[in-house]
Amino acid sequence: MKIIHTKDRIFEEEFDRIRNRGKVVDEVLKDVVRKILDDVAKRGDAALFEYTEKFEGFFLNADTVEVKPHEMEAAITNLDEGDLDVLEFAARRIEMFHRKQLPSSWQVSEEEGIELGQLILPLDRVGIYAPGGLAPYPSTVLMAAIPARIAGVREIILATPSKGERVNPLILAAAKLSGVDRIFKIGGAQAVAALAYGTESVPPVDKIVGPGNVYVATAK
Repeated sequence: MKIIHTKDRIFEEEFDRIRNRGKVVDEVLKDVVRKILDDVAKRGDAALFEYTEKFEGFFLNADTVEVKPHEMEAAITNLDEGDLDVLEFAARRIEMFHRKQLPSSWQVSEEEGIELGQLILPLDRVGIYAPGGLAPYPSTVLMAAIPARIAGVREIILATPSKGERVNPLILAAAKLSGVDRIFKIGGAQAVAALAYGTESVPPVDKIVGPGNVYVATAK
């Protein structure tokens, strides 16, 4: 245990460090992220591809930013059988659980013609962010996409960083199993901006879910 005293020369510095250690976001980081968000909102694909090259180390364009359908099919075909079994098992369990949670619309007629009720409507389009850095998170895809599909969301979009132009096959397989409609090879705050505002290649969504690093969390 570290002990500090009020009379210590560095007391104020140490006390501030301890007091602020729970803060996830500082003002400098907010400014950096805000500039990225505003730039992508303003310049669309051009800014998105520039930040991808700067932060991820590879170049994308309108033709390569989205995962092709045959890439998703190949991911399941070439995946280790044991890994696929685990993903399929998890998908079944997640679907079973969330189907029991599904709320329903209802309506009743009261006296004097008063109508009361609850109308449940799904979002039109949702975006999922799945980290793809040090380790893939196929569980994120399953736990976010399957409930959205059960709820009746019309289109499910996935953004995930790739290694070069290759998305982790576990992520692709999870996306295929859970009903993801489109996958984009983008990450970081620029991916959140693309999902929020839309670009020439990435459609805007109504809600963004999924974990990420401090830049992604701040952007969300």
